[in-house]
Amino acid sequence: MDQSALNTLLEGLIRTWENEVAEFKEAGNDYDTNKIGAYFSALSNEANLRGLERAWLVFGVSNKTREVVGTNYRSESERLHSLKLQVAQSTEPSITFRDIHELQHADGRVLLFEIPAAPRGIPISWKGHYHARAGESLVSLSLDKLDEIRQQTLAQDWSAQLVPAASLTDLDEAALARAREAFAKKYANRFNAEEVMAWPLPTFLDRARVTQNGQITRTALLLLGKPEAAWHLSPHPAQMTWKLEGAERAYQHFAPPFLLTTTQLYQCIRNIQLRLLPEDELLPIEVSKYDQKIVLEALHNCIAHQDYTLHGRVVVIEQSDRLIFENEGNFYEGTPGDYLEGNRTPHRYRNPFLAQAMSELNMIDTMGYGIHDMYARQARRYFPMPDYDLEKPSAVRLTIYGGVVDPAYSRLLIQKTDLPLADVLALDRVQKKLPIPDEAVTRLKRAGLIEGRKPRFHVSASVAKATGSMADYIRTRAQDDEFYAKLVTDYLQQSGQASRADIDKLLVDKLSDALTPEQKQRKIGNLLTKLRRSGRIYNEGSKKVPVWRCAD
Repeated sequence: MDQSALNTLLEGLIRTWENEVAEFKEAGNDYDTNKIGAYFSALSNEANLRGLERAWLVFGVSNKTREVVGTNYRSESERLHSLKLQVAQSTEPSITFRDIHELQHADGRVLLFEIPAAPRGIPISWKGHYHARAGESLVSLSLDKLDEIRQQTLAQDWSAQLVPAASLTDLDEAALARAREAFAKKYANRFNAEEVMAWPLPTFLDRARVTQNGQITRTALLLLGKPEAAWHLSPHPAQMTWKLEGAERAYQHFAPPFLLTTTQLYQCIRNIQLRLLPEDELLPIEVSKYDQKIVLEALHNCIAHQDYTLHGRVVVIEQSDRLIFENEGNFYEGTPGDYLEGNRTPHRYRNPFLAQAMSELNMIDTMGYGIHDMYARQARRYFPMPDYDLEKPSAVRLTIYGGVVDPAYSRLLIQKTDLPLADVLALDRVQKKLPIPDEAVTRLKRAGLIEGRKPRFHVSASVAKATGSMADYIRTRAQDDEFYAKLVTDYLQQSGQASRADIDKLLVDKLSDALTPEQKQRKIGNLLTKLRRSGRIYNEGSKKVPVWRCAD
């Protein structure tokens, strides 16, 4: 939002004044981060209960006079936005501000923290405590409100359904012990391990979000249930299958408790050591065929996102050079490509109760980092990138490679360990004979990383080591937007103001040479718009003849 839109928003919030989804603070020079976190939890939960998309925490407005008084809270932009990470680290499930807006009001600087509503069925806690509002007061989230949020998806969430015929005796002792250890490890900064081990079993299971008020759920049976108790879930098969294909054939089925049996399935996989020989070297690099963390991440994702109503099982197919993971149900939110950079956070889950329980037991994260981590770890092992196949509308198929597709690709990654993930992904597509964008072609060709003519590119057999070609690579490799944004704000802070021509002169030579002049102009325009909407800069001139100034 630009300054005008932010001013209109502020006026509207002041007009309706404080309620359960808006809070005003003066916050002159500083404000306790723990209080911010408590308000985040309260306002997020209240927005959920009222069917709203967001709530607001506003700094720089007097509680007494209802007038703008300004705030100096974290005046440095980098320090201000670092608050997002601080909030994400102590909320559960881990979420943070949608944005932090800075308004340069006539009476002083105002900060508007945009807080997303808690996901349906999942209340937000701050450091283990749930908060709410009672009028203008900050209070603990009452049991009736907590139940109201949790009941939102119980009717639709297969994993949250109670199993009346099941009891605590249907849970596996070894799985329960492992669950306590995993929970204590995750919350080591909050609970003493001995304290967690001493909790009565119903207390622990409720805190781990596995049961509801001591009653057994389908999630409890999937993660912690005895194998012989799986009949409680019939007709839905609670099963994983490992299948070996090739010259030799074998298979094995795995029942709950999935907290333990996912590791047992991994141990069936033939995970030998492989030797990769770098260019012009005699000593090979040894890597395991499969990385345990990647395999378990993929398998846990299958369990968390499986559509159990389709009556299917999770299948892991082991072939000579790859693993194929299959689970029932479409990719639930977005596409795999949305999560490659590690910046996308899912807001919905097919099985929210199961996903939260798996997060509490350290099996998955709920921030969307899993796919990014799998790709990054595979690149560090010099192997091909994973492949998602979504052609079947009711299933997801993921391939993890356990061998080299093109030796030139692996040798290149060994030589160039600092390649950005975007370039590794492009090189991976080249080795698999898949198309890549023209911009990537230009960048990788100038660096000497690929050869050939469209559409028959191939990874260079030896990486060009000449200074000139690497200099070309640096010129064509794009930096992220924050790099260019910092150049603009630093320039404005030093010079006081700048025209569009000044900004062009500053940035054009620093943008990737793979961009055309027209593309560079559009990129600079988009960058200025983004900075203006985030409140970091503003236009003192007109639209045709802008005069840019720094908002700090």
